[in-house]
Order: sequence, then C-alpha cells, then structure tokens
Amino acid sequence: MGVVIADDLVERALGVRPRLGRVRVMAVDGPAGSGKTTLAGALGARGAAVLHLDDLYEGWSGLEGSLWPRLSAQVLEPLRRGVPGRYQRYDWDSGAFAEWVDVPVPDLLVVEGCGSARRDVDPVAVLRVWVEAPDDLRLERGLARDGAEAREHWLTWMVDESAHFAREQTRERADVRLDAYGAVLADRPAR
Repeated sequence: MGVVIADDLVERALGVRPRLGRVRVMAVDGPAGSGKTTLAGALGARGAAVLHLDDLYEGWSGLEGSLWPRLSAQVLEPLRRGVPGRYQRYDWDSGAFAEWVDVPVPDLLVVEGCGSARRDVDPVAVLRVWVEAPDDLRLERGLARDGAEAREHWLTWMVDESAHFAREQTRERADVRLDAYGAVLADRPAR
C-alpha cells in the first residue's frame, strides 16, 4: 500500500469529529489476504493505534458469534467512556485465548480485519475502508503465511467471509475502496 494513501486516510479520519467518546474509529475490512494488514501497518506507522481482528477471532470459525460482542464490551465501550480497553488475544497455535492486551485511548483506532466494517460499527466509524484482491492472489498469500496445511481452512473461511460480506453489504457501504496494491477504486465524501 502506498505512503500517499495511508497519509490521506489518516488525515481524513483525524479531520472528522470523533464518534466513540474522543476516539475516531477507522474500519479496514475486506477479504482475507487482500492487503488489509499491510495497510494497517502503514496507518500505524503514522500514529494510529491498530487492533487486528486476527487477535480476536476464535479460530477459523470466529468471524461470527462472539467476535463483535467481545470487541464491543472489551474495547469499544471502555474507549467510549474514555478509559483503556483490554482484550484477550487468541493464540492460533494453541487454539485458545492467551494473554490480555491493553488498548490505550487513542485519537485514531484502526480496527483491521474481516468483519471490522459490519453494520454495527457504522455509528462509531468515521471511515470504512474496503481492500480487495482476486481470490487466487488472496489464497496464494494466505497459504504463504499459514502453510499449505491450512488450505481447507482458507477455502472454508473464504466461503464464510463471502456470505458475511454479502449479508452486511460491506463493500457497497465502504467510504473508500482500494485494490490490493493501494489503487483507489471508489471514494465517497466523509460521513
């Protein structure tokens, strides 16, 4: 993802009045392997606090279920009150929740991951970013990261996330749409 796009997104988010207490929330969503984590890294390098939903999913079936209630109760609601949030990180190797991670009260919190721009986030998000890439590229990236033995998990996850995105209309509701290389595909004025 390009430096210019990250600079622009941070500037744009910080230029909008906060909607979660004094915190501005940017949701970076899109299918697995599309480039969300890379973009989030660039946003973090520009001073944003970054929360990766990979740390909150309860394994390969964690896109739905307890994800949003935990994120809301453990992170978003405390931040709304002006106090740090705290969540328990999921350890993918052990298949269990591990240590607790503190989330300070930032000016800008980037929530990155599949499901971050669900409709529930609309009241608090100042910017919803969608990142997309072709399925073959996403699968290639995922298997390079997680190993060939994760192929069946990846294929199942891709079906699950596709159903989630269709139900939530995540792509259609995004304020900014980017491709896997940071090219802007669509851009709406700030909400």
